[in-house]
Amino acid sequence: MLTYLNNFKKFKDLFAELIKNDIQLKYRNSFLGILWSILNPLLFMMVLTLIFSELFSSSIEYFPIYVLSGRLIYSCFSETTNFAMQSIVSNSSLIKKIYVPKYFFPLTRVCSSFINSLLSMISIIPVMLLSGLNFSWVNLYIIFPLFYLLLISIGIGLILSTIFVFFRDLQHIYSLVLVIVMYTSAIFYPADIIPERFMPLIQLNPIFSIVEMFRNSLIYNIVPSLNSHLFCLAYSVVLIIAGLVIFYKKQDKFIFYL
Repeated sequence: MLTYLNNFKKFKDLFAELIKNDIQLKYRNSFLGILWSILNPLLFMMVLTLIFSELFSSSIEYFPIYVLSGRLIYSCFSETTNFAMQSIVSNSSLIKKIYVPKYFFPLTRVCSSFINSLLSMISIIPVMLLSGLNFSWVNLYIIFPLFYLLLISIGIGLILSTIFVFFRDLQHIYSLVLVIVMYTSAIFYPADIIPERFMPLIQLNPIFSIVEMFRNSLIYNIVPSLNSHLFCLAYSVVLIIAGLVIFYKKQDKFIFYL
């Protein structure tokens, strides 16, 4: 851990530059640019609302915001972990030429994607206004689930980027995993329809509890409980430690597979 921290201090300017470069690359030659980051979740919300409103709108208050908030959290998780997974391989030419702390690549990909996702969350404001949902100081608590989401994405990103170097078919397997994550995150259906016996399994979904905490703070003005914080924090810490350990043990072998 001390090695990671010392390298981070030494190369912190490079770290910031890599994040800046990732963001610029995303919007380069894009006509809509940042605007599309806001429009995309809104369009997806409209589609899901049209499809599922007859089924669930009566049992879910503020259904459009319910769908949009779940979709934004899922999209953030999906994008950050997918980009992190491919970060080492996509920067193989740079890794072969100069010394850069290898964990910088998945970490910067997660951070740049997370910043883009935060821009997308601006789309929540007009939907709240149109839905007549009042803003409250409790809404500020969304910072906590977003923080846990960042930590979890970093941990999973480190694990995925390590495995992907040795096993390139991981991207196909992970696309299936993301489908499972999406359908077990209660994005467009009420979480209370899940049978109680399946809840311990559902809570293994890395974003299920985060989505619940985010919605409670944003829609229902419920302050997250201490148990919710402890569960999400413990989950995050375990994943980050696992990611750092796996990455550290395997990073010296990357060069043979790039």
